[in-house]
Amino acid sequence: MKERSAGINKSQKAAIFKEYVKTIVYVFILAFFIRQFVIQAFRIPSGSMEDTLLVGDFLLVNKFIYGASSPDHIPFTSVELPHFRLPGFREARPGDIVVFRSVQNPYKNIIKRVIAIEGQTLEIKDKVVHVNGKRISNPPKSKYLNPRISPAWESNLDNLGPVKVPPGMVFVMGDNRDNSYDSRYWGWLPKKNIKGKALIIYFSWNKDAPLWDIVHKIRWGKIGSLIR
Repeated sequence: MKERSAGINKSQKAAIFKEYVKTIVYVFILAFFIRQFVIQAFRIPSGSMEDTLLVGDFLLVNKFIYGASSPDHIPFTSVELPHFRLPGFREARPGDIVVFRSVQNPYKNIIKRVIAIEGQTLEIKDKVVHVNGKRISNPPKSKYLNPRISPAWESNLDNLGPVKVPPGMVFVMGDNRDNSYDSRYWGWLPKKNIKGKALIIYFSWNKDAPLWDIVHKIRWGKIGSLIR
């Protein structure tokens, strides 16, 4: 009787272990699917989007709205995969804050604001942005820190164009206009590189506050804020 009971216990343990493994695998597959095609977490690493987004803001990115794209490469390897994009609800519009794959480093994700889309004519005159000949308003929390205006012959920072955005491309800039490495420097962003639209801040961590000061270490007022 004891041997029979021991045998039953072992088989039960094996069945339970098998169920645990299956559950873990299903959860992993589901998490990968959600991350790849629905929503993805992103952390703000630099000040190029200040004061709209701050270093230490943790975001959720809506990948479904534009149509999620296929993985860039096989996970944990450098083997690239063919690109495809699922149908989306709409394409990126001027004013959208988007996360995209860098045109210079395909393994790096960047966040900027779309300023102009394909077919539109962009011009920057003494820091003032014009699209299709009309001056566009600066985002509410955007900023310029340098009062000096760089001439066109020196750089594209404050004077650029007019230039027409080519098919399949968009022009992006950071809200911290004088401290953002964006389309003014490296050119057009292919739409296929866009991964999703910044949706909401789910957490915000102030690295400059003392570690023991939890009241100020966490930016409580930013948690749950929609990104515009």
